[in-house]
Amino acid sequence: MKTRLDGHYTNRCAATYGRVAVALHWAIGAALLAQIAFGFLLDDIAPRGTPSRASIINLHKSCGMVLGVLIVARLAWRLAHTPPPWPSTMLPGQQRAARIGHRLLYACMIVMPASGYVASNFSKHGIRFFGVALPAWGPDAPAVYGVLNGVHVGTAWFFAALIFGHMAYALKHAWVDRDHVFARMSFKRST
Repeated sequence: MKTRLDGHYTNRCAATYGRVAVALHWAIGAALLAQIAFGFLLDDIAPRGTPSRASIINLHKSCGMVLGVLIVARLAWRLAHTPPPWPSTMLPGQQRAARIGHRLLYACMIVMPASGYVASNFSKHGIRFFGVALPAWGPDAPAVYGVLNGVHVGTAWFFAALIFGHMAYALKHAWVDRDHVFARMSFKRST
């Protein structure tokens, strides 16, 4: 298997992602799962009309903004670094499906936090970034907020389904196919 001098694929046995890409993948993936779960559980954690509701919602918004910045960093890294080639054992249809799935994951990574941030700017409540009030740049427009928040929530559900599908296929590659696809995104490097 080919190796590149820039360190992008470092494993001669199977082409792999570099350590930065792997770290970004796993850290942001875990953070996204936690943030999506946090969002789905907001009404259970702080029911509407309770005193803690505003602080919990703003914690979700603050974490989402930090995650949004990390996602931009991940996208920038991905655009600057070509991924390793698929193993020859993957059929062209499987490769095409994987590319489509990854593009949808990246689209959700952008749409979900962006729609939540923009929606919040059309709400009378605005955003308090870890307690610091940020100036809203949009008017209090409940209809606009409703549409954008609907996009945010709908994207979160679609994204969760994509993530679980991604995880299922990754585990299939690791445990059933044993074709080194899972190993491409691993910190462990074979010699």
